[in-house]
Amino acid sequence: MPELVSFTLVTFSAVFFVVDPFAVIPLYLTITGGDSVEKKRATAARAALVMTLTLLAFAAAGGLIFKLFGITMGAFKIAGGILLFLMALDMLRAQRSRTRTSPEEEREGVQREDVAVIPLGIPMLAGPGAIATVTVLMSEARRSLLHVAIVVACIVLTGLLTFILLRAAVILERTLRQTGLNIVNRVMGLILAAVAVQFVVNGFRDVLPQIRGSL
Repeated sequence: MPELVSFTLVTFSAVFFVVDPFAVIPLYLTITGGDSVEKKRATAARAALVMTLTLLAFAAAGGLIFKLFGITMGAFKIAGGILLFLMALDMLRAQRSRTRTSPEEEREGVQREDVAVIPLGIPMLAGPGAIATVTVLMSEARRSLLHVAIVVACIVLTGLLTFILLRAAVILERTLRQTGLNIVNRVMGLILAAVAVQFVVNGFRDVLPQIRGSL
C-alpha cells in the first residue's frame, strides 16, 4: 500500500506539473479575449480533451514506437528527464518554456479561429515534455494492471483539472495576478526538477547493465 500511494503521488505530480495549466492561462486569456463566454468554455473543454486523448494515446503506444525505432526505454528516460529538467528551470525562472511552444506558434494561435487543438491542446498542454513523461511512467507501470490504471486515472484527472482551471482563468488571474501565477509555477518547477532527476537516475539504472554486458 505505501508503494502504491507513493507511485500515485509521483505519477499525478509529474503529469499535472509538466502539463502545467497555470502557465497556459495567460495565453488562453489572450487568444480567447474577444470570444463569448460560451465559446471560451467550449475552447477550454476541447483543449483539455485533446490533451487527455493525446497523452493517453502516447501512454498506450509509446513503447511500440520505441521498439519500432530501436530506442531503449532507459535511453528515453534519460532524454525525457533532461527535457523535463530544462522545462523545470524555465518554470523556476518564471519564463515560458521554448520546449513547449515558440513565439511564432503563439502568434499563429492568436490568429486562428479554433485554438483549442492547436496551440492550446497541442503543444501548450500536451507538449514534448508531457508526452515523454506519460510514456516513461507507463513503461514503469507495466508490471501490474493496477499501476497502469493509476497512470490512466492521473492523466484523466489532470485533464479534468485543466478544464476547471481554464474555465476559471479570468478569476484566477484576477485573484493571483501575474506574481501569484509565477509563484505557483516556481513551486511546481521545483517539484518537476526533482521528478526529472529521478527519471535520469532510473534511466541510468536501466542502461548501465546493457553497457556492462556489451563490454
